[in-house]
Amino acid sequence: MERMGMVIGIKPEKIADYKQLHAECWPEILQSLSDANIKNYSIFLREPENLLFGYWEYHGSDFEADMKSISDQEVTHRWWDLCTPCQEPLEIRGEGEHWAMMESVFYHD
Repeated sequence: MERMGMVIGIKPEKIADYKQLHAECWPEILQSLSDANIKNYSIFLREPENLLFGYWEYHGSDFEADMKSISDQEVTHRWWDLCTPCQEPLEIRGEGEHWAMMESVFYHD
């Protein structure tokens, strides 16, 4: 299992929309995450900085293939069409990243 954290900005005027979307997350989206070995997924909001912090635990053995399985689904693209206008990717994110991945520097179980 690998713990993974990521960060992205959120447009202040879209915070309520983003919260509502995730309060009513589609079952197909949740299933695709489970099918891709993603567990214990949380998104946190930090205001007034307007940052979203995502955390999940990856339980698979081929992260790239599992992420491709999510991105290949039509339902994912419909979901992203709603979520993406709410988000502001960080300028200093890695190449090919939408959410900027973060380094784990401490863990206590």
